[in-house]
Amino acid sequence: MELTKKSKNYLKPLVYLKLWTPYKKVVNNLFRRELSLNNPEPDNKTKTLEREIKLARNIQMKLLNGNNPKIENGQISGISIPARLIGGDYYDFYLLSNGKLRIVIGDVMGKGIPAAMLMILTRGAFRSAAESTKGPGETLTAMNNAMYEDLRTLGSFVTVLCADWDPCQRTLTYASAGHNLPLVVKSIHEVFEAPKIKGVMLGGLPSTSYEENSIKIEEEELVFFYTDGITEALNQDGEMFRIDRLEETLKKNYGLDVKEMEESITNSIDKFTENVPQKDDITMVLLKVNHDQTNITSYNSPVINP
Repeated sequence: MELTKKSKNYLKPLVYLKLWTPYKKVVNNLFRRELSLNNPEPDNKTKTLEREIKLARNIQMKLLNGNNPKIENGQISGISIPARLIGGDYYDFYLLSNGKLRIVIGDVMGKGIPAAMLMILTRGAFRSAAESTKGPGETLTAMNNAMYEDLRTLGSFVTVLCADWDPCQRTLTYASAGHNLPLVVKSIHEVFEAPKIKGVMLGGLPSTSYEENSIKIEEEELVFFYTDGITEALNQDGEMFRIDRLEETLKKNYGLDVKEMEESITNSIDKFTENVPQKDDITMVLLKVNHDQTNITSYNSPVINP
């Protein structure tokens, strides 16, 4: 079903519009200034820009890599490592009013300050949508409706995976806007990719709708969300880390808690790349379900605590 402003199912992205409108010119200017880094500038202008970049990084890191909330009988963790001082990847997780946990991971086209600004605004747009209990598919549809024209004007796009975890039914419902699908680690012998669904990147096509799918997650299984900076990480020979190497790392370390698994994957990438500077950000979110029902009522929710 197509969502329109007259439809009762339309998610009004008011918070997004309030965030975006004052900053539209700012983002355009940032794109131009980012390009100017390749040209000689007077020292004072360069130093000013460096200070702005450091400030943007501090803001971004506070939004991304804060304290991971504790989950009774379950675990979740996330980390983002920018390829440059600041990056365009992001992740988020928060409690919805229907008791489900929303997990969002995305990748903004581009690098530097402009991508970071778009990342922050995209994060705000998804948080504003948390006021509704609509599923991942309708949420992505609303986000694309709200952001399409601005993204096309900027010549940018965003890939996003939006998922809702139901701790009572132990189901993960997800929709993808051109993003990598999550991997489910079942045992030391088995890892599989969530079934494919159609969905173009945000800013790719106007008035598009997004499909969603649901899968069951059993006890002790781990769900791994990631950006392509992991599978496309390069070593000194120009070889990619690839998804098969990622899957082997996940299987080999099955049984670890999320922080240990996160560290193991990061170490595996570092060992593979041998300190070769990377061209893309590396971002991951890990969700593991332990015995008994998962309790997520302690989450800092944009619905409960706006």
